[in-house]
Amino acid sequence: MTFDMRITRQLPARPEEVFDAYTDAEKQRIWFSILDTEPGIVEIEVDLRVGGKQTAVWGPSPDALFRETQTFLEIDRPHRLVTESTGSGPDGVTLTTRIEVTFADCDGGTLMTVVQSGFPTPELRDFFAGEVMPGAFDRIEAYLTREPGREPARG
Repeated sequence: MTFDMRITRQLPARPEEVFDAYTDAEKQRIWFSILDTEPGIVEIEVDLRVGGKQTAVWGPSPDALFRETQTFLEIDRPHRLVTESTGSGPDGVTLTTRIEVTFADCDGGTLMTVVQSGFPTPELRDFFAGEVMPGAFDRIEAYLTREPGREPARG
């Protein structure tokens, strides 16, 4: 038995901008660390095509790195993205899940919904729902509102 997570956030930008912030390697390098007070390690490579991979390595030091490889299963810019994700933490424990992300035009912004399935325990699912994804949404939102030259979406 596995467990699923569903989480949404209204973001202040058009779906195209949110999709690109979520999938572009250079934009991800910025938002991964945009809220950090100390610079850490962020390395991201993206081959955005069906069958392509996104590899992300991040953390505060070389001894405390997280790694994630996502294989793109479906890409429908700027509406939908489906990946298989395999990630690991500094402790070496790995987790493989399926992630479906949708980007819906909503009230002048984007309603971003993440459905992640395959968690082995409800505790791990709850950690992702309560800590990991809200943190990622906070960083993406900060990127979208702080990026120089970017006009905020209007409702």
